[in-house]
Amino acid sequence: MKMKNVLQTLITSSVISVLAVAAAHAATMKPDAQFEVVKHYGLDGDERWDYVAYDPVRHHLFVSRDTHVQVVDTRTGKVFGEIAHTDGVHGFAFVQDLKVGFVTNGRADTITVINLDTLKVIDTIKAAGHDPDGILYVPSLRRVFVSNGHDQSVSEIDVVTRKVVATMPVGGKPEALAADSHGHVFVNVEDKGEIVEMDGKSASVLTHWSIAPCEAPTGLTIDPASDRLFSVCANRRMMVTDAVSGRHVAEIPIGGHPDTAAFDPVLKLAFSSNGADGTLTVVHEDDADHYSVEQNVQTQEGAKTMALDANAHRVYLVSSKLGPAAAATADQPHPRPAVIPGTFEVLVAQRTR
Repeated sequence: MKMKNVLQTLITSSVISVLAVAAAHAATMKPDAQFEVVKHYGLDGDERWDYVAYDPVRHHLFVSRDTHVQVVDTRTGKVFGEIAHTDGVHGFAFVQDLKVGFVTNGRADTITVINLDTLKVIDTIKAAGHDPDGILYVPSLRRVFVSNGHDQSVSEIDVVTRKVVATMPVGGKPEALAADSHGHVFVNVEDKGEIVEMDGKSASVLTHWSIAPCEAPTGLTIDPASDRLFSVCANRRMMVTDAVSGRHVAEIPIGGHPDTAAFDPVLKLAFSSNGADGTLTVVHEDDADHYSVEQNVQTQEGAKTMALDANAHRVYLVSSKLGPAAAATADQPHPRPAVIPGTFEVLVAQRTR
């Protein structure tokens, strides 16, 4: 072979090698996904709030307001409608093919069933335990799962018959729920610092996993692709747990008073809404066993719950300005700060680049 051809071959091989290395490096780089609060939607009322949930079909945001639900059209920021008589409202689950939604009412011990198009109430289900709170729809099982906070149990509701078909004791106060792609359902148990794994098909408890040093875990989400569970804890930690083995994977710093977790499967980002700090912690899944904090987005004090629009990579949070707490009583030894009328709002945290 002539020297010129040898040189050309060497140069071509070197270029290919460089390009291959660059491509491999690019494939492992984190996405440049920066978030900031870009919009505020004001809502009436001085009631407190709990969970919020996003209906991606109708672009509706459901906001719990103690005794009723406000439903906001996220395209306009205007209230689309309200759901009345939801005493102690907590959470929401949507069954899109049936066009129905389920709403947990903690003080009423009921689950309200609504038509998602009209928001009209079509059924009321008596909860299987006191204080129905966290709620999750699992499409593969055609079941809605409900955490009964004061009954230390999780119930299953058939979405077609709208009947409670099973109730499982979990040994403590259940909070948020998550499900994998194999029919397993998980719940954070707040007063035990653990995750309980359940078999949704047989309605049985499989195991209890300690997630120490997590204290008072509330929000829970999952990356079903990597089988990783994300629990947010009162002591400013996000704990990552292997959903197959229960193995402790990682511990990530977050803000105070987190109450919801969410996971964006496209961007591989886990979120924690932190009410005490008024921040949204954004955590990148570098790989199944390694995680890094990308951002702490400034939101607003009290913004402890959120809803993720995974299609638009957008997070909705709610809060208001808070006044002084009322005087302590025997029934309320630790009263919460009062909501200042006219200050409640939806905050929209958007991926900007």
